[in-house]
Amino acid sequence: MPQRPDALKYLAFNWFAIVMTLAGLSLAWARATPVLGDMAGAGAMVLAGAAALVFLVLLVMSWLRWQHYPEALAADLKHPVRHAFIATLPVSLILLASAAAMLFGPETWVAALWWTGSLTQFAVTLWVLARWLSADRSQGLSWAALTPVLFIPVVGNVLAPLAGVMLGAPAWTAAQFGLGVLLWPVLLALIGARIATQGLWPERLLPVTFISVAPPAVIGSGVLLLGGPLTLAWMCWGVALFFVLWSGQVVRRMLTQPFSIAFWSLGFPLAAFAALTLRLAQQDSAAQLPALVALALASLVVLVLGIATWKGWREGSLLQPEPVAVMAVADSAPPPRAQ
Repeated sequence: MPQRPDALKYLAFNWFAIVMTLAGLSLAWARATPVLGDMAGAGAMVLAGAAALVFLVLLVMSWLRWQHYPEALAADLKHPVRHAFIATLPVSLILLASAAAMLFGPETWVAALWWTGSLTQFAVTLWVLARWLSADRSQGLSWAALTPVLFIPVVGNVLAPLAGVMLGAPAWTAAQFGLGVLLWPVLLALIGARIATQGLWPERLLPVTFISVAPPAVIGSGVLLLGGPLTLAWMCWGVALFFVLWSGQVVRRMLTQPFSIAFWSLGFPLAAFAALTLRLAQQDSAAQLPALVALALASLVVLVLGIATWKGWREGSLLQPEPVAVMAVADSAPPPRAQ
């Protein structure tokens, strides 16, 4: 099936999840260098380069979309779920800077890239939470908005230590990290309340369940980078492992859905979990095998996602209007009396 003539209209911010995944997997492979040697370093370099290339392509295409379809961008920013994906842009910058810092060191351009992403991520968090205070109920906090997608703008601040300490910004790094750590359990409780009272998110959004793995995994790495206790990092690892297994419960139902960019929600969380496990393996050799298994799983998933995305792009099945869920509303009026 060829691309729609208005395909660019449907290039939402969630496409930057590809960049997040590739950059996150690059960090994981770089962390595997002490075990796998130069091969891991080469893999990290290739993944970082691919992430940077995809970022530039998506940035140009997003700018073109803004120029040609400004109403589509405005609709995304008002949407109860899609508005949160705007954070994939600054998160991608932070992760690209983190990969660059690990591969090239604390260069000036790396610091500029990181500061741009870090400050923008902080601003996006403020923007998202300010919506909750809006007098317009359609823009405020709603059950529909409470999905793991909100972890990206609200808890994404915990990514700051991945490069912030190395780049000589320990104070701001700790401050931004603290914001993400504070908001994580708050949002987790709200999402739990949504599941308890409204049920799970729509079937087509089942892949975003895996985003719940990312906060504890990244927090564990951040604890180690900020000089925190190893025991706390292991606690975060245990929580992340639980969410990997918990999210795995929806895989069978998830695979019954047509492939979409939402499936890339699996990539970065699994890469972050692998990176944390590899960090802990440097402290405890008993974790080395689980770390390599986690890295292999993340890499395999990303490979499958890449193949599926290339196939979907060629067939024109990805840039399509989002299906609208139709909800049956019970009629509260009494049934008519028999004549």
